[in-house]
Amino acid sequence: MRSRHLDSLTHDAVHGYLPFTTAAEGSGEIAERDLVDHPWVQRLRHIRQLQTAWWVFPTAEHTRFQHVLGAMHLAGRAAEALYPSLREVYPDTPSCAYVTTLLRMAALLHDVGHGPFGHFFDEHFLRKYNLTHETLGAQIIVDELGDLLRSIRRNPQGTLEDGEALEPSQIAWLIQRPATATESTDWPGWLSHLRALLSGIYTVDNMDFVLRDAYMSGYNQRSVDVDRLLHYSFFTDAGLTIHDRGLDTLVRFMGVRAELFRTIYFHRTVRAIDLTLKDLFAESREHLFPGDPREHLDEYQAFTEASLFTDVKRWMADSNPAKQKLGTRWNRLLTREITWRMASQVNLVFGESDHESASIFSDSELVERKMRQRLEASFSEIPLRIDIARHIHRPHTRGPVSGQNFLYDSAQDQVRPLAAHELFSRMPISYRICRAYVQDSAHVKPVSVALESLLKGPGSDDLTNM
Repeated sequence: MRSRHLDSLTHDAVHGYLPFTTAAEGSGEIAERDLVDHPWVQRLRHIRQLQTAWWVFPTAEHTRFQHVLGAMHLAGRAAEALYPSLREVYPDTPSCAYVTTLLRMAALLHDVGHGPFGHFFDEHFLRKYNLTHETLGAQIIVDELGDLLRSIRRNPQGTLEDGEALEPSQIAWLIQRPATATESTDWPGWLSHLRALLSGIYTVDNMDFVLRDAYMSGYNQRSVDVDRLLHYSFFTDAGLTIHDRGLDTLVRFMGVRAELFRTIYFHRTVRAIDLTLKDLFAESREHLFPGDPREHLDEYQAFTEASLFTDVKRWMADSNPAKQKLGTRWNRLLTREITWRMASQVNLVFGESDHESASIFSDSELVERKMRQRLEASFSEIPLRIDIARHIHRPHTRGPVSGQNFLYDSAQDQVRPLAAHELFSRMPISYRICRAYVQDSAHVKPVSVALESLLKGPGSDDLTNM
């Protein structure tokens, strides 16, 4: 007879059917659906995945909620494919059902700490309190969702063994980016290996967002081959390892991801909107949220782009003149009246031996100062903004996420650092797009000349798993 457990399905535009567990009525069981339907996860329906790019790419209206469901699905697939090799390396690894459930919940909850406008909110609000969406999310996982997580017994592929219970602190640790390359840890080896699936080069997070963002923006309907990536991946003593037969697919994945940054996330108009939003947000911050989110978790749970847009529209009728003016400016942004327009752009690529931090194009204030020195006196005080967008094409061999991904060389039957392969090592470490923005079209030409003149003259890591 079929089990009384009848798991649920939801259909996704990218992955097809996504299964998740549902508790039978009256059973008292805590199932995956209880986490999916929890207000902390449901709020992600009201935070867009592409913080401001949806103002430029009309079909890219997808949300963080759709993304975390897709990431959870990929986590289940990755666990199923990688568990045998993980157990071979670490015989003390818990059951396959435990590892699968742990990864699925980590993927579902990895963005639970995000605020309005995603990573923009990290930089322009959370950083003030020495937070990222990952560190805040870790607290939410442990303090707000911990009891539910400990009670989950199943995933669509299996049931935890007797005596096993999810440990929320393990999930909280998995979702956070390593602070240093040599970060010491008391966590077991099998758990440390799993972290590469959330913080490494190809993760359940970025595999989903590359596929999803490429599809929803219209860039490409099937941009990368996740099936092949997972097929040729396994765990060794070193860590997450890819067979050399899968290396071309990995390089393709990294290339597509970089192209998405250049063409979508760092699109010139997207960055112009970000500049406008940055100015407006700085003046509105005290009116938008009362303070450190850790001290106002109830308010933070209700704080989304939907709530923010509703609030700022009402400011136009506020009795406070300052809020009235801010409300008018917010309304202009919401109707896509953008303050800044791009005048000129410079692209720079940095390799292993380049001293990226020594480049003038690592400091927007320095670039602006140098440009103003090159402008004629009549233009020296014009409204001018420099925007420098940086993407890490592949992790630096000494960066915080180094040591998580490895290569199996079939010819020599040995596991080597991924960077040792010629195809991988020839990829750039990072690139920067430096753009100058003005408000008056009459200033485009002189600003463009000034920026280009800087090319005749002479890093750090991301804080989160972006």
